Amino acid sequence: MNLVDWFNKGMTSEEYINSMEKHKENLQAILQKFEISAGDEASLANLKDEKLRVIVITEDWCGDAMLNVPILLKLAEKTGLEVRMLLRDQNLELMDQYLTNGTSRAIPIFIFIDQNGNERAVWGPRSERQQRYVEEQRSKLPNKEDESFAEKQSEMYSQMMKRNVTDPTVWDDVYNSIKNRLL
Repeated sequence: MNLVDWFNKGMTSEEYINSMEKHKENLQAILQKFEISAGDEASLANLKDEKLRVIVITEDWCGDAMLNVPILLKLAEKTGLEVRMLLRDQNLELMDQYLTNGTSRAIPIFIFIDQNGNERAVWGPRSERQQRYVEEQRSKLPNKEDESFAEKQSEMYSQMMKRNVTDPTVWDDVYNSIKNRLL
């Protein structure tokens, strides 16, 4: 299948959100609270003219998708990007073409295509700043054999989730990372 076929196979963002079970409320909270500044709208005008489409490889259980997808949807709202969602685990043929570091099925992945289906840009699974933050937090965990590892890892993920849902500087970082990939 080519990228246009994959795009056409995808769910609309509304269908995806309606199907969510795990992170729906958090995704919707970010979607409701995040705003693109009026000053940025002029710089986004060129994106409107390009009429790009976006294939999003995602899963409801993914905390990174919970953070990044609503930021993309706000960008799409401002620029007229058409967005379609594909679940990673049901679309491994496409996912395996967009592995992180050539080995990892990390999500979300945003594949931006032009009207002819040519790949214009790829973004994901995290902004560089978010990646550094995650690596820093993981480095503080005890060794996996340590009896407290599972508890400490769970606490870490809980803290990161809270931060991702409530901290507007995180949202701005993700937004700027996506925007810079496109402009």
